[in-house]
Amino acid sequence: MNLRTAVTGFSAVVDIVQESLLFGPTVTGLLGTLITGCFAACAFVAPVLARRFGLEHAVLGAVAITTVGLALRAAAESAGMLIAATVVGFAGVGAANVLLIPIVKEHFPDRVKAVSTLYMLLLQVGQFVAPVVGVKLATAAGWRVSLGLWPALTGIATLLWLVVVLRTSRRAGLAEAEAESPRVAPPVRRVTGQRPSTATLGLVGLMAMTALHTYALITWIPSMFADAGLSAVTSATLLSLFSAMGLLAALVIPGLAGHMRNPFPIVVICVALLLAGYLGMLSAPASGAALWAVLLGLGVSTFPLTLTLIGLRSSTAAESASLSGIVQGVGYGIGCIGPLALGALNTATGSWDSSYAVLIASLAVTLIAGWNACRPVTSLGNRE
Repeated sequence: MNLRTAVTGFSAVVDIVQESLLFGPTVTGLLGTLITGCFAACAFVAPVLARRFGLEHAVLGAVAITTVGLALRAAAESAGMLIAATVVGFAGVGAANVLLIPIVKEHFPDRVKAVSTLYMLLLQVGQFVAPVVGVKLATAAGWRVSLGLWPALTGIATLLWLVVVLRTSRRAGLAEAEAESPRVAPPVRRVTGQRPSTATLGLVGLMAMTALHTYALITWIPSMFADAGLSAVTSATLLSLFSAMGLLAALVIPGLAGHMRNPFPIVVICVALLLAGYLGMLSAPASGAALWAVLLGLGVSTFPLTLTLIGLRSSTAAESASLSGIVQGVGYGIGCIGPLALGALNTATGSWDSSYAVLIASLAVTLIAGWNACRPVTSLGNRE
């Protein structure tokens, strides 16, 4: 539930923070890029930490680091401190992104789909609640109080994971646990081989395009609607509406994909929804704002699809950890150009039209990647 609150909770109040700390759109775009950049870098680091310390210890460290970073962000006195705190906080979130998939695979091997659906559902709840709560808190008590809510919640999560780690350590020493059940795969080569399979490349591409669209929109959709003449509160509400569509996706997509031999039709529908949403933003951003937010929110349903496919295309917790690391690491690395690139285009042209055109063009890549990701093969390239 904490994985996205600090993202959308910040986007909803970024204009207020800008005025307070005296920075412009370039820094805002950089902050959005840093989030996905941290997700990418820590996707490679997380499996290494899990092999060294164990999955539960790695998750505890990730949540604790997140708490420290988000607390520092709420206390930032300058744009530089805000940037540094963002890097720390989202390093923890980036590691947790990867670690939760093998955690589910290892601890709930007979309920992977159900538990995956639950955690993706809670992720989306946090993502859509945060903008509305955040902007109201910022208006009533200031942006520092608003941003300070999120480390308070991750602090609770840190305590819960500490209990898990202590219980795990008491039952069996870390050495025994590692000897009895290897936690994470050795190198990524275990999953991809010397040459990544077409399925792995497809998953990477699908994650990359999903991250590009999702985080570009999360970063800029309040500004897009504000530039169309809507109020800050309305724009934040529309960001929540965009995020709320992920609830439906989290409920439906994992189960649906699990029962389809080839879930590529889901990708086609998502691309069509994104195309309709961007065309609407180009033609009538204010008058159809709610509809465009719904279409775009449903369009990025390729996110739960990609996470589900990682689980389906791997046979063990070890393999899923390595596959999750490579897919999210490279995928978020490519996707991180979205927020910064859209901000730069807007600054250069004075409108969002060119940004929508770029996003529309990238949908072709989404289709190609989705076709390869959804083919009924394992991550090792073997046909099921």
